[in-house]
Amino acid sequence: MTSETDQLKSTNKFLVIALIIAAFFLGSLTTKVATLEKSTVPAVVPANANKPGQISPSPSASKKPKTISASDHIRGNKNAKTTLIEYSDYECPFCKNFEPTLKQLLDTYEDKIRLVLRHYPLPFHANAQKEAEASECAAQLGGNDVFWKYSDAIFERTTSNGTGFPLDNLGPLAAELGMNQQQFQSCLDSGKYEKLVKDSIAEGQGAGVQGTPSTFIIDAKGNNELVVGAQPIAAFKTAVDKALTVK
Repeated sequence: MTSETDQLKSTNKFLVIALIIAAFFLGSLTTKVATLEKSTVPAVVPANANKPGQISPSPSASKKPKTISASDHIRGNKNAKTTLIEYSDYECPFCKNFEPTLKQLLDTYEDKIRLVLRHYPLPFHANAQKEAEASECAAQLGGNDVFWKYSDAIFERTTSNGTGFPLDNLGPLAAELGMNQQQFQSCLDSGKYEKLVKDSIAEGQGAGVQGTPSTFIIDAKGNNELVVGAQPIAAFKTAVDKALTVK
């Protein structure tokens, strides 16, 4: 009888110890799971992601893009009441893919809209800043039309993502388009337009731009909608048609 009692006590003692150990490991596992959940950071979708239909009003009335000035480059009817201001990066693959859409919009709406390109070279695209400066040198030497020809040529030839268009090809491209290559290179090497490009970035950030391409559609009264990414033309037509109804 005593032996059976001792055996029962021993068994109970073993079960208690086993339960304590199990509780310890269960508590440890729970704590680890809770810690992981707290430390997990949600995935961030880049602002230049090609997400259809992402249209939003400009962040606030105080965050509108600056008004059109003499330093801007305009494509289309310069006196059009509806304006598209695109913040762009010559090495951005989304911007490259977006170029045909912009041209299609200009063809569709003809003299009803105008397009303005503003520089927004991203810091991880090594050649984009200098390419933006080069486009301004092209404008200095050849005017507005040459600016657009130069911009189109870079977008057509770059493979994008940082160094898709070699910087040592900027001068020869200028010569190909009829500019004096020596004058062009002198302008580019001087860094004359570095501040203008960086100011454009700052102005875009102030208006709520976070990536490229970002396009503001502005009606006759200055109201604006921001279309983020290389959206299909249907997304732009909706916003442009709305802007055109404002007199």
